[in-house]
Amino acid sequence: MDVIPTLRYRDADAAIAFLTNALGFTEHAVYRDDATGAVVHAELRFGDGMVMLGSDRPEGAEVNARTGASSVYCILDDVGARYEQAVAGGATVVRELRDEDYGGQGFTVQDPEGNRWSFGSYRPA
Repeated sequence: MDVIPTLRYRDADAAIAFLTNALGFTEHAVYRDDATGAVVHAELRFGDGMVMLGSDRPEGAEVNARTGASSVYCILDDVGARYEQAVAGGATVVRELRDEDYGGQGFTVQDPEGNRWSFGSYRPA
C-alpha cells in the first residue's frame, strides 16, 4: 500500500514554486482548469514518494481540510543540505536542524500557507 498526502492551497502556483525551489520537490504533473487556469491537481515527487495538491475550491470542501492545517514528514539522507536549501529558499524555520533523541537529524519548516514540513533521516523500522 502507498500513502500520498494531499493538500489544498489558496495559491497553488506559489505552493508549487515553494516546494520545488525551497524544499527540493520535483514537478511530476500539473493539471489546470481550462477556464480559470487554476491548478486543479498537481503531483510533486520527493524521492520515491509523492505529494498531491491543488487549489482550494468550494466543490470538494467536504473531503478537504482547511488550508494550512497539514503536517508532512519527509525522509532523506542529507538532511543538512536540505536544511540549507530550505533556508536559502525563504522557508520559515519552525524547528532548527538538530540531532534527534530517537536517532538521526531533523528540522521543520512552514510553507507560506502554514503547512508544516518536517525533514529527517530517521526511518521507522
